[in-house]
Amino acid sequence: MKNLLSNLMAGTFGGLLVVGLFYYFNPHFFTTQAVDTNYATFANDESNVNKLPVFNTGPDFTLSASKALEVVVQINAQESQKKMKEKEQQYYGSDPFFNHPMFREFFGFQPQKGSGSGVIISTDGYIVTNNHVVEFADEIEVILKSGKKFKAEKIGNDPRTDLAVLKIEETGLPVLPMANSDLIKVGEWVLAVGNPFGYLTSTVTAGIVSAKGRDLNIIDENRDPYNRFGNSYNSAQKGIEEFIQTDAAINPGNSGGALVDGMGRLVGINSAIATKTGYFNGYSFAIPVNLMNKIVKELIANGSFERGRLGVVVAEIDENYLKELNLSSKEGVVIEELEDNSSAKYAGLRPKDVIVGINGKSVKNYDDLIKEIGLTKVGETIQVKILRDGSQKDFSVKMRKGL
Repeated sequence: MKNLLSNLMAGTFGGLLVVGLFYYFNPHFFTTQAVDTNYATFANDESNVNKLPVFNTGPDFTLSASKALEVVVQINAQESQKKMKEKEQQYYGSDPFFNHPMFREFFGFQPQKGSGSGVIISTDGYIVTNNHVVEFADEIEVILKSGKKFKAEKIGNDPRTDLAVLKIEETGLPVLPMANSDLIKVGEWVLAVGNPFGYLTSTVTAGIVSAKGRDLNIIDENRDPYNRFGNSYNSAQKGIEEFIQTDAAINPGNSGGALVDGMGRLVGINSAIATKTGYFNGYSFAIPVNLMNKIVKELIANGSFERGRLGVVVAEIDENYLKELNLSSKEGVVIEELEDNSSAKYAGLRPKDVIVGINGKSVKNYDDLIKEIGLTKVGETIQVKILRDGSQKDFSVKMRKGL
């Protein structure tokens, strides 16, 4: 009995000591708990705001979101009546029935219209967006987050990377710092910022980087919905893709918007979704900012990206080449022919050389070669690694103008 009493007194004393110390270091705890019966009144009293308990349930993106929202603009693009009539004239020519009102009603062209997003990349008004947002348009409106509207000039575009640059006449605009997109890791949190559906302006969604370097032939397969023959509006050349894949939700209207990291740095330009319905189905894709910077610099300077041409005909490695050239793997591409006066021929490359690397990056197949060459411009010198007679050799190749 005496031991029980002693234990009870010790326990009571210990409990009071813990409560006393807790109250000493957290004097507001009991105050906030005491008002839960009238919580709304208490919470609305600004003098009590610091007394409310704070629950941290995950990463805080509020600062990154607020920065990104200021640099993402809404873009409204359309084809002018003048351009539409020129297209009709080109299509129908001097057809005598063309000017008949009934003919025009059923078979005349309608001006293309669309909306998307863009990202301010300079304080003096340069804006990057997707080529497919503005390619058809000659009347472009840019709306800032503040609601201020501007007529925009199309500075340049590059269908193969689906990038375009616009310019508005304004100064003192906000910009984001740019991340090194090569260093972003799978699993990192990212935010997608844009204007889905054209009316849900300044929308922020969050997700993680799901994969890097995706090449899905999305750019190749883009179709002009107003082209009655269904031909690609791009050139016949293969699109250049190394998308960052995320599960942040984007939808039509998000194209051209910003993908930012947790520190508010620009990581990429949101461009596409994987979908069978036309709406978000779980994965979206962004052009990495490192690729964007290389293209955009040329678009601003020259209005286009003038690519160099290696000037080779290549084949992927099959069983025959594996034996003929005594190769240990099928990684690389075999040069079968060289064009006269080509960049490759001037540099000393030969038929049966196996290209295995460009500028330090592995070339495992034809798509890798096209991607690396497609990002080189006229006058640029690239480093080409080849296999010849069982030995590796490196060549400096100065890129000449393509045909």
